[in-house]
Amino acid sequence: MTSHSAAPAANVPATNAPATSAPATVSAGAAAATTSAAATAPGTTSSAPMTAGYGSWASPLSAEALAAGGINFGDLRSVNGRLYWTENVPAAGGAISLFSLDNGVAAPVTQGANVRTRVHEYGGAPFIVVGDTVYYSQFSDQRLYALKAGGTAAPVTPPNYRYADCIALPAAGDSGAALICVREDHTDAAHVRNTLVRLALPVAGAGEVIFEGTDFVAYPRLSPDGLRLAFISWNHPNMPWDGTELKVAELTPRGLKAPVLIAGGAAESVLEPQWDRDGTLYFISDRSGFWNLYAQRGGGVHAVWPRAAEFADPLWSFGQSNYVLLGDGRAALSFSERGLGKLAVVDLKAGTARELDLPYVEFSHLTKIDERHIAAIASASKAPLSIVSIDIANLTVTTLRTAGTSPLAPEAVSVAIPIDFPSAQGRTAHAFYYAPANPRYRGPAGTLPPLLALVHGGPTGQASPGLRSSVQFWTSRGFAVVDVNYGGSSGYGRAYRRALNGQWGVVDAEDVIAAVRFLIADKRADPERTAISGGSAGGYTVLVALSTSDVFRAGADFFGVSDMTALARDTHKFESRYLDSLIGPLPQAQAIYDSRSPLNHLDGFKAPVIVLQGADDPIVPPNQSARIVEALRARHVPVAYVLYPGESHGFRKPETIINSLQAELSFFGQVFGFKPADRLPPLTIEGLVPAS
Repeated sequence: MTSHSAAPAANVPATNAPATSAPATVSAGAAAATTSAAATAPGTTSSAPMTAGYGSWASPLSAEALAAGGINFGDLRSVNGRLYWTENVPAAGGAISLFSLDNGVAAPVTQGANVRTRVHEYGGAPFIVVGDTVYYSQFSDQRLYALKAGGTAAPVTPPNYRYADCIALPAAGDSGAALICVREDHTDAAHVRNTLVRLALPVAGAGEVIFEGTDFVAYPRLSPDGLRLAFISWNHPNMPWDGTELKVAELTPRGLKAPVLIAGGAAESVLEPQWDRDGTLYFISDRSGFWNLYAQRGGGVHAVWPRAAEFADPLWSFGQSNYVLLGDGRAALSFSERGLGKLAVVDLKAGTARELDLPYVEFSHLTKIDERHIAAIASASKAPLSIVSIDIANLTVTTLRTAGTSPLAPEAVSVAIPIDFPSAQGRTAHAFYYAPANPRYRGPAGTLPPLLALVHGGPTGQASPGLRSSVQFWTSRGFAVVDVNYGGSSGYGRAYRRALNGQWGVVDAEDVIAAVRFLIADKRADPERTAISGGSAGGYTVLVALSTSDVFRAGADFFGVSDMTALARDTHKFESRYLDSLIGPLPQAQAIYDSRSPLNHLDGFKAPVIVLQGADDPIVPPNQSARIVEALRARHVPVAYVLYPGESHGFRKPETIINSLQAELSFFGQVFGFKPADRLPPLTIEGLVPAS
């Protein structure tokens, strides 16, 4: 129940201009200084700050600027040294286009397409480049389309099938060129089937099944000699971060021979297999308690560079690339410690590594350009999301594409501060704290800022420390923000990730509440103006926290869950057994489902609530929001409800992003008694007694 989209809670940069691609090269040591010394952005002032109430500060980061700059990059890969990636286009209603870099200039490869697959609903890895042809998934019908350079796209697969994570299979002997893809078969909607298929080119058809029999499959990867295929698979009730199996099978013209298990099982999550030139198979496993890199060679498996750090993220979407083999006995890999991303170059045989000093806090989609350069999608604390090329020898960084120009001056950006704090049952939980930041203003003497607690989705996910307009929107208006990595979050090892098993609706709410109490005790927040906001699984935690505690004075629920039993019954295949581990299997755990559903704790709701929902959401259906709104109305709890036609799980349309942010700001202003500086559309909060 995560949300990979341009929703207000999503990880998108603060921008107000189209993505830019003029390369700029700086040394790693100078990169941070270059960012800080950038041309003065709007909102900078040299005069003494004005005194104004927290929440009422005028910010250059408007909802319109946020929506117009809500650009995100994904699926970055290098094909023969040329970079390709996906990029959402706000002006096209959030549609995703395929781009490539040609002679240093970014240009769209697709025109009028929405390059997005719905395998697992969350998609990822929606395209592959083979020679002069791009094969991509078109969102509207989920068919694969072939597009030759200078040509017109044409479908090559039939309706009712979805494809992702394809690899190219060269022609060999009597066999022509083909693709091997993950296929999700929706010809029988009641029995969705996930398999590996071989699609003969140039006319593909639905595909020949070469592996079946498990509930899910991912990461088909061909050995250098083309004779063996590695892949991972798993079965219900496991999610891929619980337990997967890495298998290798001989590939023949008739399909796969019997696969051999290399690693994994019900209690080990294995991800991202890759073959090196010498035939060594590398993969990521959490068998040590952390997702680390392993090698399989000579019949044995060993850890490459053991470390109490996370080398991967939960497999919500296809196409993760957290390390890249350089072909010379080394690999570049990204890893996370205390929620902060780092990059290292590892000697694969010696097991030693050189950490790279770079001005970024997150890396994803690593890919090799040539023997010396890698590319990655990188996030910094004070600069917009970027696609960068990194010279791993001398550590020069070239920015190839950015998500625009921030409307905030560097001194107006609030930087994430990692905090650890005590929670219930002796636990230590984690979060990122952001102080109010706007050089034009200061709060009245003797007052404290309102605090907005953000709850990420998933719930198996994590808060990001990179620059996010969804955070800066609030801090630049005078809010403090705490983005909580509650027990069950990724980024802190398998044990912490499993802290939510059987405890969803308990541990997450306890940790968010503990974060707020910690900051109140530390005099960093006004205890009378505390709010909580979250989407999807985070929206569920919002409702739980509001119904079981008196810590929060207001809450914003974005497409959250109110009835756990209905969610287990109505959701899609990928997450249909997710709740088995988070709560318990049905029907045995029915009493727990009832006790954890906010709809069954209506008497606990006292604080005003705003609910925002997409009308076409297949993951958290609209009835989840409609039912809680009706129940709160019946009990005269102040409530506002906004339903957005044409929106799915996470908001993508610019007009929706604008309206939802403005509605949330108006809501908090009315509840907390401050007047936002923004010109906002009317919002009615039913039953609200205006703040004095």
